[in-house]
Amino acid sequence: MTTDFRPIILAGGSGTRFWPRSRKACAKQVLALDGERTMIQRTVDRLRSLARPEDFWVITNDLLSEMICGQLPVVPEDQVVCEPAARNTAPAAGLAAFLIERTSPDAVLGMFPADHVITDEPAFLAVIERAAALAADGENMVVLGVKPTRPETGYGYIETGETFGDNVLRVRRFTEKPNRERAEEFVAAGNYHWNSGIFVWSARTLANAVREHLPEMAPLLAEIATAYGTADFDRVFGELYPQCENISVDYAILEPRSAKGESRSHLYCLPAEFGWNDLGSWAALYEHHRERNSSTDSHFNVSESAGSVAIEAQGNYVYSPKKFVALVGVHDLVVVETDDAILVTTREHSQDVGKVVKELAARGKTDLI
Repeated sequence: MTTDFRPIILAGGSGTRFWPRSRKACAKQVLALDGERTMIQRTVDRLRSLARPEDFWVITNDLLSEMICGQLPVVPEDQVVCEPAARNTAPAAGLAAFLIERTSPDAVLGMFPADHVITDEPAFLAVIERAAALAADGENMVVLGVKPTRPETGYGYIETGETFGDNVLRVRRFTEKPNRERAEEFVAAGNYHWNSGIFVWSARTLANAVREHLPEMAPLLAEIATAYGTADFDRVFGELYPQCENISVDYAILEPRSAKGESRSHLYCLPAEFGWNDLGSWAALYEHHRERNSSTDSHFNVSESAGSVAIEAQGNYVYSPKKFVALVGVHDLVVVETDDAILVTTREHSQDVGKVVKELAARGKTDLI
């Protein structure tokens, strides 16, 4: 790639919907959910051909930083930045932009969640290169959009408009997590994409967008970036970052920017036709295994266990690496066993597993979260 490209890996989440495997100190992004390499290792692996190791940045938290540094020895430790407080994607992405803008304002930043699965990596790399070239050309912001296959209510949606160039779409509007009725309308309309959460823009473009749309946050991030590399950094970071608004890039920047209209927003969408899955729940992991025909029997049961038998059972997901599991007369269940906990739910309700973590916190069961 000829563009000065800097991958920014957003790895601060706690992955509560993958409880009980995912815990605060061992969240989804540092687990091997799809093979032997962990999710964050696979994220960095697929980007290695586009950037030098010293150009990677990881935004995470203190609970995960030591494990991430151990899993990613190629990334400089001082570029694994630990948020002193969880503040969603806008402050995390904005901080990366202000840090890099100081020395390389024209560098193109690719924002990547640390927990996605990509099945066609050559196609993925080709799209990222196109996105980087587009983002390097002025004030353009590029989002990768996934053609929806169902009326999913857990994703944001991108309404696209005019097509120009090589399958580049102008963005009309972003809509965060619609209800079922609206999601069905979006899928039927044919010009909507799921928001993949992968964004590409220059450091200057993103920093200026933060200055425009988050004027109270911008000076905080600028002061933190100025302190980076000094003995005062930890104090400044710890004092100022928690004052940033807890808000996503989608709400804070993309939605207000899209309100300017197609011709003035500089927002573009590239179709993500490379086998994308955000593995947002146990049901999503089940579907991913089914699509790959891995660990799947003739009745579409997926078992990652020490052995299993299924009798008149269909569509179940089981994780129990140390025990044999027998399924009898059950359908569409999710069963996950760890050393200290067992989860039993249905695939339909797997998006609600995060509520278990909230309930455990309310009961003071911190050893289980």
